[in-house]
Amino acid sequence: MKGRLLRLARPRWRALLRLAAWSALEAGETFLLGYALARALDRGFLAGHTGTGLGWLGLAALGVLAGSFGTGRVHLAVAALVEPVRDDLVRRVVRRALRAPDGAAVSRLTHQVEIARDTLAGLVMVSRTFVVTAVGALIGLFSLAPVLLPVVALPLAAGLALFVATLRPLARRQEVFLAADEALAAELGLAVGGLRDITAAGAQDRVAADVRERIDAEFQASRALARWGVLRTLAAGIGGRLTVVLLLAAAPWLLDHGVTPGAFVGALAYLTQSLIPALQSLMQGLGTSGARLFVVLRRLTADGGAQGQVQAEVQGEVQAEVQGEAQAAPSGAPGPDEAVRLRGVTFAYGPGAAPVVDQLDLTVPHGGHLAVVGPSGIGKSTLAELMAGMRVPDSGEVLRGCARVLVPQQAYVFTDSVRANLTYLCPDEPPGDDHLLACCTAVGARELVERLGGLDAPVSPSELSAGERQLIALARAYAAPAPLVLLDEATCHLDPAAEARAERAFARRPGTALVVVAHRTGSAGRARQVLVLGGDGVERGTHDELLRNSAFYRELTGLHPSLALGDANGVHTVAGAGLTGDRRHVVPHGPVGQMEAVRDVRDRGALGGE
Repeated sequence: MKGRLLRLARPRWRALLRLAAWSALEAGETFLLGYALARALDRGFLAGHTGTGLGWLGLAALGVLAGSFGTGRVHLAVAALVEPVRDDLVRRVVRRALRAPDGAAVSRLTHQVEIARDTLAGLVMVSRTFVVTAVGALIGLFSLAPVLLPVVALPLAAGLALFVATLRPLARRQEVFLAADEALAAELGLAVGGLRDITAAGAQDRVAADVRERIDAEFQASRALARWGVLRTLAAGIGGRLTVVLLLAAAPWLLDHGVTPGAFVGALAYLTQSLIPALQSLMQGLGTSGARLFVVLRRLTADGGAQGQVQAEVQGEVQAEVQGEAQAAPSGAPGPDEAVRLRGVTFAYGPGAAPVVDQLDLTVPHGGHLAVVGPSGIGKSTLAELMAGMRVPDSGEVLRGCARVLVPQQAYVFTDSVRANLTYLCPDEPPGDDHLLACCTAVGARELVERLGGLDAPVSPSELSAGERQLIALARAYAAPAPLVLLDEATCHLDPAAEARAERAFARRPGTALVVVAHRTGSAGRARQVLVLGGDGVERGTHDELLRNSAFYRELTGLHPSLALGDANGVHTVAGAGLTGDRRHVVPHGPVGQMEAVRDVRDRGALGGE
């Protein structure tokens, strides 16, 4: 760090000279603080000469005024020294960003450069203050009584030497702590940003373990830093308080060897009012701010390649962990043929709220295809989140035996290449181009990918429509090694034909268990099993069974039971009386209440105007 500071400050020698010159006034103020006080006592008040005593105190006051004037000029000199250093750092950061742009350039330019400037100014001030104070105080002690000098200077030097000896290890521990803190912040940032994917992929335990490891690493670094901090406190105690104790203990001996009462009081003033505060400021500044400045300067002036590589590795590791294989619930696992099993699951949004899911038992086998239907707000998405692990049931168990992927209604697409978006859920070796394109073709996203420019084309989420984002998310889920696929209205922005194509692709994918939160009747008609939420409770069965047996399901779908099988025209003879104007006419395979227009079916026969 010292080398970097010297390289940055070397061209500022004029500012350094001005700083030294104005600091001399402060040294004079420190000298007069103890010397004038001693003379005011010995030659003035204790000798019965009040005017002389007041004169010496007046001289000390003039020293304070001169020192204050010098302090004001010192701040200007420090600014003249530090501001050009800041400008140099800004130029370095800008040149580096132009050569190798990265996401941290703005932070370095706006935040880290300011930290470096402020910290450098603080270090210059505390270091200068200690040197000026020490010079003025030691000259004053020698002027009062040379015998005072070793009594004060020796413990002061011992404390300062101990501090200097601990400075490098302390700086290293500070750097390790800062690195551990940044690693923890990065880990938490990635985990929070990918929380939905973590829970959907069942990687909570793995991510929690890694975050816990980062926390433990920061804790150990903080303990090591604290141990060296104890030595710094010990150094401050030796150089400060111990010096006062020794001076007081040596008072009788000093007074017997020519030290006057005024000189003794002056020595105490030098210690308590100048040397000890300056020493403590120096230790605090160099011990904490100095290490922080070292870390920041190294990042601002060094090549950013290694740092970027480390950040990429951390991000890649966390992303892999986020998308890792699912962990079975600690209470057990489903059967070998079951992808997910709910056993007595109850969930409510709050202690006093009615359960959204109440004592539900449900099994989705490998290769199964379940549609979940019901009115809006009944709990379909909540059930999907319970199955994915994004919510924890109030009671009961959700047992999962495989990795899963949840595609919500608001599809997640991030700024990167098409390939990065499609392989986001592939924790191991990314699939090849042919496989990715085949996945896109399967769910109907191939045309979109080609229109964007291929797998290496950039993706800007704001430039995609909601349906296009859903297509990319569906292709990503199809490419993911997740046997359990949960589509929570994931095709609501697609037309019915595109929706049907995507659902059939997942249903035909080998070993896939598909759960669809249905928002269209067609999704329920394509599923092998249908779960109906609402009405008098939970109903389940095939689409045809529910049409025949569930009035609530018929109301949801808008279909009459006689229409379940249909014919080539999507119509069927009315099974019996009960419809208005029923004369065994044909009615459309669609919502009840819609009448088929004349000549709209193949027989071309009039239907009495109905």
